[in-house]
Amino acid sequence: MFVDEVDIRVKAGDGGRGCVSFRREKYVPRGGPDGGDGGHGGSVYLLASPHLNTLVNFRFHPEFRAKRGAHGQGSNRTGHDAPDLDLEVPVGTVVRVEAQPGEFEAVADLVEPGQRAIVAQGGRGGRGNARFATSTNRAPRRADPGEPGEDRRLRLQLKLLADVGLVGFPNAGKSTLISRVSSARPKIADYPFTTLTPHLGVVTLDEDRSFVVADVPGLIEGAHRGHGLGDQFLKHIERTKVLVHVVDVSPGSGRDPVEDLDTIRRELQLFQPDLLRRRQVVAANKIDVLDDPARLACLAARAEALSIGLVPISAVTGEGVATLLEEIWRRLLEGRSAGDSGSPAHPGGPATSEHRGMLLSSE
Repeated sequence: MFVDEVDIRVKAGDGGRGCVSFRREKYVPRGGPDGGDGGHGGSVYLLASPHLNTLVNFRFHPEFRAKRGAHGQGSNRTGHDAPDLDLEVPVGTVVRVEAQPGEFEAVADLVEPGQRAIVAQGGRGGRGNARFATSTNRAPRRADPGEPGEDRRLRLQLKLLADVGLVGFPNAGKSTLISRVSSARPKIADYPFTTLTPHLGVVTLDEDRSFVVADVPGLIEGAHRGHGLGDQFLKHIERTKVLVHVVDVSPGSGRDPVEDLDTIRRELQLFQPDLLRRRQVVAANKIDVLDDPARLACLAARAEALSIGLVPISAVTGEGVATLLEEIWRRLLEGRSAGDSGSPAHPGGPATSEHRGMLLSSE
């Protein structure tokens, strides 16, 4: 099950109590205070793990509590500090903390494997009575209680880390395309909304060139407002550097390819205006069943007017796919040269076994 947003509660450990104690030994009638301090409570951290690709574990276990610190003891013995609690989350997780009821503020964006962020601070241990001895108060009977650990509600949102995002209407051929160019195997069928969860795949051009591509479920008009769950899917392309508009130019879609392209671009702009500033490519798909060349010609003219490159392809037969991949790689390199944030996932070597054909949902 692919889960990309969950609400959880985390409670850091309380600090241990300080101890009130006095030294009692034979021949030492007034040994003085010897109460030790309490130990610190455990803090709660989130740790970005490359071995996870969904937040499903948090869906069924939404509450986590770190251990409290041990209490102080006599003979100036300090209580043990409690261990910190590390919660592993997928790389690409955005962490938000509830500042006011129903309002969450972003506090961390875990985009690197091993990145760690504290989300609840453990309480400090209380001071024992030995800390309060003075020249005028040599037998203090005071000790501090341990401080409470932070109790927070968090909202975790997973945004996929990919170089390239495939966008388009349902049944435009995005899943067929990603299955042809990578080891990802999303469900493919001849009906809309076959793909209900995003998928990641690694495209390897040769030994030195590869990049990660995300197949986002089909978008429809009104996606930015949540129609067709579009707002949940659009967030997964926020980190991409190149957008590939997969447009169905065959007559079987019953739609106008130019109108499809304009609709998707409009939805992207309404969701986040910066998305249209990304480098874009139009993949005119299903040319193997194209019976009216004018449909492709009109789409090409519209793409040229928008200064977007267009590559005619057939994801089924593979025609034009190699050209499309080279065009995508060229756009990625342009972004790197222009100083865009990030770089292709594997810029200097082959795809790793961790990423190759990564599938983010269980069929």
